[in-house]
Amino acid sequence: MVLSDRQRLDWLRLIRCEGIGPRTFRSLTSRFGGAGAALDALPDLARQAGRGIRLCPLAEAEQEMEALRRLGGRFIALGELEYPLPLQAIDSAPPLIAVLGETAALQQPGVALVGSRNASTAGLKFTGRLALGIGEAGFVIVSGLARGIDTAAHEASLPTGTIAVLAGGLDRLYPPQNAPLAERIRAQGALVSEMPLGWAPRGRDFPRRNRIVSGLSLATVVVEAARRSGSLITARFANEQGRLVFAVPGSPLDPRAEGGNHLIREGATLCAEAGHVVEALQPLLGREGRDLFGAVPAMREPEPSFSSREPLWDELDLPGVPGSPAHHAGGDSFLPAPAAAMPAPEPAGPIDGHLLGLLSLTPVSLDDLVRSSGYSAREVGRALVEMELSGQVQRHAGGGLTRRPA
Repeated sequence: MVLSDRQRLDWLRLIRCEGIGPRTFRSLTSRFGGAGAALDALPDLARQAGRGIRLCPLAEAEQEMEALRRLGGRFIALGELEYPLPLQAIDSAPPLIAVLGETAALQQPGVALVGSRNASTAGLKFTGRLALGIGEAGFVIVSGLARGIDTAAHEASLPTGTIAVLAGGLDRLYPPQNAPLAERIRAQGALVSEMPLGWAPRGRDFPRRNRIVSGLSLATVVVEAARRSGSLITARFANEQGRLVFAVPGSPLDPRAEGGNHLIREGATLCAEAGHVVEALQPLLGREGRDLFGAVPAMREPEPSFSSREPLWDELDLPGVPGSPAHHAGGDSFLPAPAAAMPAPEPAGPIDGHLLGLLSLTPVSLDDLVRSSGYSAREVGRALVEMELSGQVQRHAGGGLTRRPA
């Protein structure tokens, strides 16, 4: 399928209409035979439902399409040859994705690497090792451009290919300090978003993004994550989408390991090296279409990790427009409210607090700690002396550094 310019504009207008998400979009286009006819029918359907609706004006859609063209990007529609097949297979696949960069990256088999924004130095180093090894095996690395694990995954996989999925519009990067990295990804991989240009990400946009991160990937690897975190949202989406889920184990005394250890207990595959992921995915690469995902061993459905849920989209219930079959595969009804709040900006605390956050119960070298911290070796060395004297940091034989258990 290849959309004409007019059809692509109609698709953009329909998905940008108030109350229209992927579920309603599919139902409307299926009932009326196309997006244009669905747009004509929407006002009357809304009146029958007893509510008004704001249609996306033609001029507004044209402006967004032109703005994306000026950025050097383009819209790819669900069903077109360049639309990623794994993403197309999920029930809540976005009808249109905006792409900046090399669209060829979207055709490579993907592996998602996700984890804590406040990652340890050991976690960042291991993520880089994983991303490089998996990338060299022919997989594109997918992540969400967040601080911490996401950033380490993208940076290490730049030479082999990486895809960053944004929670906001392609022109509203979050966090802003990753703008230089985004430019490098654009040159050597791809930036992807389903959100309008100019859209600043809000709380519920991050779980929406996470379903795309897992949907683009044959497997999701959680490196470091708290028990209640966005990374576990991504893992749950991956499980429900029929994809493999891996988790890197960690010390039970480190809160950043609680999420990964929990996933392993629920049936996720333990990952201690890139080869564990590559070996598990090799048998899937010869399959096509939905057969890629039909026989993947799933984790046990974990007990709900979050206290409440709300829809990812405020979709209209329109008369005579049935919803898609009940589903959970990255579906329209999963939002863990407490964990989905806008991530806090990087704290600008004292150097000892920053270093303590980078340390875990896994020993790291002084050189690795200096590189991760962004401070000079002299500043780090001076702070470590004080932290050792106060009992916060322990130095081991061979020079390895850890934080002392609480």
